[in-house]
Amino acid sequence: MRLVRAIWKLLVGVKDALVLLLLLIFFGGLYAALSSGPPTVKDGVLNLALNGSLVEQASKPSATALLSGQGERVHQYQLRDLVAALDATRQDDRVKGVALDLDGFLGGGEAAVADLGAALSRVKASGKPVIAYATGYTDSGYQLASHASEIWLNPFGTVAIAGPGGNHLYYKGLLDKLGVTANVYRVGTYKSAVEPYIRNDMSPEAKSAAQALGGALLEDWRSDVLRARPAAKIDAYLKDEVGAVNAAGGDLAVAAKNAGLVDTVADRRAFEARLAKLGGKDDKAAAGYKAIRLDSYLKNKVDRSPHGPIGVVTIAGTIVDGKAPLGTAGGDSIAAAIRKGLRGDDMKALVVRIDSPGGSVLASERIRQALLAVKEKKIPIVVSMGSVAASGGYWVSTPGDYVFAEPSTITGSIGVFGILPSFQGTLKKLGVGADGIKTTPLSGEPDLLNGPSPEAGALVQAGVNSIYAKFLGIVGAARHKSPAEIDKIAQGRVWDGGTAHQLGLVDGFGGMDAAIAKAAALANLGDERGVRYLERPKSLSEGLMGLFAGDDDATGTTDALASLAPAPASEIERALAEVQQIMTGPSIQVRCLECGPTAGMPAEAPKGGLFAALARLLWS
Repeated sequence: MRLVRAIWKLLVGVKDALVLLLLLIFFGGLYAALSSGPPTVKDGVLNLALNGSLVEQASKPSATALLSGQGERVHQYQLRDLVAALDATRQDDRVKGVALDLDGFLGGGEAAVADLGAALSRVKASGKPVIAYATGYTDSGYQLASHASEIWLNPFGTVAIAGPGGNHLYYKGLLDKLGVTANVYRVGTYKSAVEPYIRNDMSPEAKSAAQALGGALLEDWRSDVLRARPAAKIDAYLKDEVGAVNAAGGDLAVAAKNAGLVDTVADRRAFEARLAKLGGKDDKAAAGYKAIRLDSYLKNKVDRSPHGPIGVVTIAGTIVDGKAPLGTAGGDSIAAAIRKGLRGDDMKALVVRIDSPGGSVLASERIRQALLAVKEKKIPIVVSMGSVAASGGYWVSTPGDYVFAEPSTITGSIGVFGILPSFQGTLKKLGVGADGIKTTPLSGEPDLLNGPSPEAGALVQAGVNSIYAKFLGIVGAARHKSPAEIDKIAQGRVWDGGTAHQLGLVDGFGGMDAAIAKAAALANLGDERGVRYLERPKSLSEGLMGLFAGDDDATGTTDALASLAPAPASEIERALAEVQQIMTGPSIQVRCLECGPTAGMPAEAPKGGLFAALARLLWS
């Protein structure tokens, strides 16, 4: 009877769960129907409170994660949505100005931040003030704020510019302790993606290349800031921030004002009073001023599903095999979206927006073949590189008739690597043996228990060499150079956009507007600039979960020093997740790991904490 009662309780639990799910779907659909029309927007100040990261393509939490209570994530703001909203404000009399609240801003790629900054400058040029506020401005936040009409800083705050750089974790010592051997196969002197698994420090070649890239990115950052705010004494401040603070009597906020980096040092109440004077008071609102919510304004003013003749496909995030949700570049998903765009004769040109460090070889080629099908129909393709388009991200750019990049774009990394972990050392530590028979030299290979045989290793290396040769051939054909010429500038080295242009890897500088204009010109569309976005359609569950997830308008961190860097435990968790992803992913990859820290592509820490991440690494 006890067993029967247990089974009955299980069946009742399943029934209750199904009823709950159906209720969620019903009320979600009802909410969607009732809120389908654009919300009313009244006069006020557009509240651009960026409490999260800036990305090319925003991802959404899965239904499973939300229903299980694990849906917390870094909020993501899609660049094109923010740019469209800001451009709409220029001719909208309801919007009296823009409040750029950066207390919770977690940054983004340098090129993406520059594009958003340019949109802020256009608002400022239209005569509408942009008021920026933060307690702690770091590199991305200050680059964005420099485009504002006024920059406000909390009296307890600081402007701390670190510039590109920092330490990476190297796992050779850890793997040795665990008895794990990383069997590495690579091509390219500078393909340093594998170094964390075979070294405890950075090689001289990798350090030299990274130093050159970091210097170029810092110069691009500096140029953008000075164009937007010429009076800022940024060079002196960068050279000696500590000296500037000492000269201000130890007051970090005063030091920033003395250097011309900020206009006003005041608390949040004074900032909100300034906004109330600009857009009107609202005693019922918590902030005390008439604020226009960003999500409401987007729904009211921005068409997120336009149907113009210029298709836009976004390749954002790691390139992976098969299907993947938005924010990750699934080879099958993107190829299907491109094929769908080809149906009919109404797509006249295609813009490919790339913000990816690469990933799977097969998925990259899958996307490239889909783009070649577009070319076969005589439809011009223009590539727009965002913050990063490297390795596999460069691979998918090669069908373009014209390739745009930004000076701060991270690109190149034309190289190939493969990693096969083996556990002979681990088994020895545990006192476990592994033995068997072979009928051919490749029986049971690659042997991850005793280590790959020389024959298996030679075969994998041959595969890496073959793919690298194909990579050189594909790039050479696209750039009208011989494979030998490409090999001289390839070797896995990562380049900034300015250097890539000098080397002939890209054709010109410009963002999405330039790419759309070029696509229209190549397709003889005249002044037409209408676009359509080719994306994998959301499933019903994703749409409903998007309603429940909502937008986060909560104020972010207000501790200036805490905002300068993430918690060490989170950094280690991310690093372990990266190790797990690389060592359990495709055996051969075209991926730029060294692009990550400078590309501004925030990664979420894995769930379960540091020890759970370590356990997944060891036993996955």
